[in-house]
Amino acid sequence: MSINLHRVFNFALKDFYRNKGISITAIFVLSLTILLVTAFFFIKGASTYLVETIQSKIDITAYFKEDTREQDMLSARDEILNNSPNIKSVVYVSKEDALADFMEKHKDSKDFSKAIMEVGGNPFLPSLNIITIGGDSSQYEEVANILQGSQFSSIIEKVDFSEKRVTIEKVFSITKSINRIGLFVGLVLVLIAVSVVFNTIKLIIDRAKDEISTMKIVGASNWFIKAPFVIEGGIFGLIASITCLFITILLVYSLSHFLSVVMPGFNLLGYFISNFWIILLIQLVSGIGLGILSSLIVVRKYLEV
Repeated sequence: MSINLHRVFNFALKDFYRNKGISITAIFVLSLTILLVTAFFFIKGASTYLVETIQSKIDITAYFKEDTREQDMLSARDEILNNSPNIKSVVYVSKEDALADFMEKHKDSKDFSKAIMEVGGNPFLPSLNIITIGGDSSQYEEVANILQGSQFSSIIEKVDFSEKRVTIEKVFSITKSINRIGLFVGLVLVLIAVSVVFNTIKLIIDRAKDEISTMKIVGASNWFIKAPFVIEGGIFGLIASITCLFITILLVYSLSHFLSVVMPGFNLLGYFISNFWIILLIQLVSGIGLGILSSLIVVRKYLEV
């Protein structure tokens, strides 16, 4: 068995070197495919970061009635937080904090300061700022319905979900679109890679027709004839994966500083280091897996002829 495996690997390596031009072409196209898949992984990470950042800034606010006791407001906060599993955080904002936040945001605007002075006193209502765990705009609607229900009608003045509903739905719609586009792009890349390796291995097999016929005449098994071409597809993928890993490292180091300026808060180098083994696995699976899969398809088809 070990002798047969050794001979199979030798045949695969001989075919690889004998068809250098075709082999290089297959490796080049596979490398492009792996790089695109890797780029998609980084784009997915960056887009997830952006979406999560946007979602973390989206909230709905429940305003309490003027004469509501603070203890009742804090009790409502705790009850909402404990009974709603989709809520990420509930922050109580007193009238004083609301006024202080407003003045801080508009400290450079004399008009706003003047308006507050003319109104006299504190015009703001105490409130709860609520953020859900994300994933679906219906979570916000569910929370808003609870707050507007009879349970809290005696202390809640209004909930601003209806005012923010369009914005919230747009954000989650964008998230879903990104996921769908990513899935579509991934399927297209897989089809391209399979097609290229399929045609490359088929061309190599066409050139080795006489050798294959001789093997069949002398009684070689289908496995023995098939294996060298399958291994050759794996070699294409392995070389392409190693090449892409080095290219990825160079690109990450080159683009990390630029991206930190364009997208503050997202560390490309840190993202690469923390996901290194996942990226390596993606590249190996994309390269070796697609190379072997494509080879198996075309070799099986050829042997059935």
